[in-house]
Amino acid sequence: MKVTVIGFWGGYPGKGEATSCYLFKSKNFNLLVDCGSGALASLQNFIDLKSINAVIISHYHHDHIADIGVLQYYKLVNSGIEKFALPIYGHNLDTEKFQTLTYKEATKGYEYDPNETLNLGPFTIRFMKTVHPVDCFAMRIETSSHSVVYTADSSYTEDFVQFAANADLLISDCNMYENQDGKKVGHMSSKDAATIASHAEVKELLLSHLPHSGDTKHLISEAEKYYNGQVHLAYTGFVWKS
Repeated sequence: MKVTVIGFWGGYPGKGEATSCYLFKSKNFNLLVDCGSGALASLQNFIDLKSINAVIISHYHHDHIADIGVLQYYKLVNSGIEKFALPIYGHNLDTEKFQTLTYKEATKGYEYDPNETLNLGPFTIRFMKTVHPVDCFAMRIETSSHSVVYTADSSYTEDFVQFAANADLLISDCNMYENQDGKKVGHMSSKDAATIASHAEVKELLLSHLPHSGDTKHLISEAEKYYNGQVHLAYTGFVWKS
């Protein structure tokens, strides 16, 4: 399994960068997880857009879906070359937003059931409802030999410990510094992310959905107080391989 960070900012993109978007690849199957603002421009530095096999969305906040629209335009403009409708998976707890995943002949929205396992190509995906102002789902994305857990957006909950248990990589919301409390806005701090990583005994921790304030490099040293494994700070083009 290979995971490439396409976008990692929370809320809005940094200059020339993107908000939440991750490219998962295994056995020539390319799965895009979230597709935030600036994602499509960034993505083309790492993959030909026609090689995307499917997209899956954690929730419908703009910093996770803003570039779904322009991805749909790409598919529409190239419909004479690419004959299939790109499948985009999302939950249907917000029916109006879910319906936007289908666009003409370009893309087709498919509902995932958060209580069921979803199989996409070589990936098996399980879901966990997070603590966020809107319905949002973390994902445990597995192949036959490796597992990556993506928290999506959430404030701290002990439910993540079991959900992420023994994962090879935890990609965690880290929109807050150690001394900040993200409960009211539905986000986690470096301490929260590291606590989950430690208790779940994950092999590596990737801090993402980063804040625009302060020096984000401090997030690493903060997390290392609570977690003894390897801590990474997300950046455009960061690659994790198993």
